[in-house]
Amino acid sequence: MKMLVTGATGKLGTKVVEALLKTVSANELAVSVRNPEKAEGLKNLGVEVRQGDFDRPETLEAAFAGIDRLLIISADGDNETRIRQHNDAVAAAERAGVKFIAYTSLANAQENKNFLAPTHKATEEAILKTGIPYSFLRNNWYLENESSSIQGVLAGAPWVTSAENGKVGWALQQDYAEAAAAVLAGSGHENTIYELSGKLLTQKELAEELGAVLGKEVPVHNVDDAAYTDIIKGAGVPDFLIPMLVSIQKDIREGTLEVESNDFEKLLGRPATPISEGLTQIVKSISN
Repeated sequence: MKMLVTGATGKLGTKVVEALLKTVSANELAVSVRNPEKAEGLKNLGVEVRQGDFDRPETLEAAFAGIDRLLIISADGDNETRIRQHNDAVAAAERAGVKFIAYTSLANAQENKNFLAPTHKATEEAILKTGIPYSFLRNNWYLENESSSIQGVLAGAPWVTSAENGKVGWALQQDYAEAAAAVLAGSGHENTIYELSGKLLTQKELAEELGAVLGKEVPVHNVDDAAYTDIIKGAGVPDFLIPMLVSIQKDIREGTLEVESNDFEKLLGRPATPISEGLTQIVKSISN
């Protein structure tokens, strides 16, 4: 059985490959990357490195040739670009005769009003149309996404949010990676959907958890979207990122990530890493 992971030199992809190599031999694993030079380390471990560029769909069919089980890690970019890229990848997988596709999706993707959801809804639908057995790994939200806010708190700033009491199922990328590896290398995951979510928390509760880790109170400033925009702009956030960050706050406020689940336990045999432990790891990585 031959498995392949796309985007294997990215943050999540790297962790997925590391998790897979703990349970499968390197000769069972291939990776598809835009720049094979960045995957020299994997090649040295015996992993087959193939060139597959989502912006050059003609490279994808060859990249997926002879692959039994494929993990498509969602690409970066705007929705229109990602939908095109993912559709090309799914079509290439079908032409290459791939027998199983796992895909890193978003919480409640088919009904979600989150600004990121259109990409994931369209990609899930494209995979379903092929008739290829699938598993949709509906990742909630990476705890690492909050690193800049945590960094601000470490520098003495308050926790600033316009998300009000909206709840998020934060979990570490490592947990999502291990879940993906379990599905790709495991059996019995055909035609499944996993809602992968940590314990649901509000921004205030997350800040309280961070305060407990730091041993100090973290003040929380609840503001509206306009004030949030001004604050992050004043903090030096690049203009092109600001609309996305404001949209994230709005989507959290409107409950788009409020999806509770115990699917991590189904796949990992344990719940998601406790938030306090995850925050401790992130604080250490920022401080080092």
